[in-house]
Amino acid sequence: MSLLERLNNDMKQAMRDKAKDQLSVIRMLKSSLQNEALKKADRELTEEEELTILSRELKQRKDSLQEFENAGRIDLVDKVRIEIGYVEAYMPKQLSEEEVSTIVSETIEEINASSKADMGRVMGALMPKLKGKADGSLINKLVQQHLS
Repeated sequence: MSLLERLNNDMKQAMRDKAKDQLSVIRMLKSSLQNEALKKADRELTEEEELTILSRELKQRKDSLQEFENAGRIDLVDKVRIEIGYVEAYMPKQLSEEEVSTIVSETIEEINASSKADMGRVMGALMPKLKGKADGSLINKLVQQHLS
């Protein structure tokens, strides 16, 4: 089942359950996917492109969460945390820090990276492997640790 089909099914269920917050997030995700599909009118979105869109939406919410926490807006913090949970439900299972660290080590060995000057090459090789499966800041931190 494609992501769009899954969103449609979940949207219908959220309507039946009268789950307003969930329905709102699903509609927003669906809208983002459809807008991106319109830009690529000549073909369907690939699974990787769908994952990129979901990752972008998740990152926006995490950034908002940080801003609301800094501003002391507890009412909005709770709302955004709920939204993050709904978005994460459509993301692939996240890898643990140990699993990411292992992949980082293997990639560094594959491309023979030895210093922080090679960080761009390492990140370029890593991101396709870990896209949507690990947070970019965690990947960045682990690469820096392994290269120093």
